[in-house]
Amino acid sequence: MLVRMATEKDLDTRTAAPAPVSATGDLRNFVLDALGREICAGEIAPDSTFTTESIEDRFQVSRPVVREALRGLQTLGLVTPKRRVGVRVLALPHWNVYDLQVIRWRLAGPSRVAQLRSLTELRGAIEPSAARLAAIRAPLNEASDLVGLAGRLWAAGKQGDSEEFLRLDLQFHQLILKLSGNEMFAQLHHLVEEVLRSRTQYNLMPQFPAAEALQWHVDIATGIQTGNAEKAAQSMIAITERALDEMSSLWDREG
Repeated sequence: MLVRMATEKDLDTRTAAPAPVSATGDLRNFVLDALGREICAGEIAPDSTFTTESIEDRFQVSRPVVREALRGLQTLGLVTPKRRVGVRVLALPHWNVYDLQVIRWRLAGPSRVAQLRSLTELRGAIEPSAARLAAIRAPLNEASDLVGLAGRLWAAGKQGDSEEFLRLDLQFHQLILKLSGNEMFAQLHHLVEEVLRSRTQYNLMPQFPAAEALQWHVDIATGIQTGNAEKAAQSMIAITERALDEMSSLWDREG
């Protein structure tokens, strides 16, 4: 599907939807979100340029509001100031792709599948290592909490309670990243969360999870509790590889 990229003229004349009443108290975020979505969707092409005046006219907001919004986009790597021109839109390699706002903008647009694939592959690289480290470093009391969480997760899966299963699954994987003792792994929990939520959103998660998948969660927890790093890591590999296989149907379906 071909998408016509925006030119500066387009940006100057495009009609913006009126800001909702709830956004009037924070126009900066309203403008930031609108432009961020359009850049991440490719509606505003890389190397496009626009001025603060054009954004003022489009959104009918003050120059300080526009400057704050553009500063936010610049922080995320989406735009850069260009002398005597205004602002230039940057391509994907410059974006802060780990930022949750950028991730959600991409998930909301035509690059959704590519974003999901990147997140799923990243998860497969991170979580087995985190599980291995957790088996070595986790305090016994918190490892025991993980075992209890795995038990409740098993029960929710057997009962077909998808909402409760997702809630517990988010807690389970976040706790493993924390128990790894690696502060950088722990800060990546929101990336794993987006993958888990997306599997449910795109109907790639059955109402009744497979018995082996439930068992792998228990094996991870008991492996961490007993200090069996290999068991914890291999069980996590099984989970992430299965998730990648299940998500691959989405790549295939949407090309």
